[in-house]
Amino acid sequence: MTNEADLLNDLKDPNTQAKAFEVLVNTFKERLYWHIRRIVLNHDDADDVLQNTFIKVYRNIAGFKGDSKLYSWMYRIATNESLTFLKQKSRKLGTTDEGLQQQMIQNLQTDVYFEGDAIQLKLQKALATLPEKQKLVFNMKYFQEMKYEEISEVLETSVGGLKASYHLATKKIEAYLKQE
Repeated sequence: MTNEADLLNDLKDPNTQAKAFEVLVNTFKERLYWHIRRIVLNHDDADDVLQNTFIKVYRNIAGFKGDSKLYSWMYRIATNESLTFLKQKSRKLGTTDEGLQQQMIQNLQTDVYFEGDAIQLKLQKALATLPEKQKLVFNMKYFQEMKYEEISEVLETSVGGLKASYHLATKKIEAYLKQE
């Protein structure tokens, strides 16, 4: 893969933009898909949100100033798109965010794309009980093995706050798994 600065220049140049965008998509689509999938839980929904994410990236790349890493910026877009998608879905279904989470967990049990076992399902149920920020921090740290500094760029919050959120999330998940 080319370095980020070269890729960014190619993305902003009309002569190389199409090819550079293809490289960008191929480089980041799997990581972004799994990030989104851990938020929306459903394969088809994750595909839709991923597509919306790349559309937003394409439309806004000219305005990207490089204050953060390119992938941090894309993760932020993917996170916001995922959360917006869930809010719209709960509104459309006439349910609360918590109600939607419970429904998504139940759907996960019948999802042919869900490859997890009973323990994975229990973990997803535990995650569903967490506040939004703790859930995001836990997903990025635990599943994606991102460093706190990277998560800080994506969520635009302090490293100290993230460590506290992760600690609280792990305690709540442990407590949930013990009671099940």
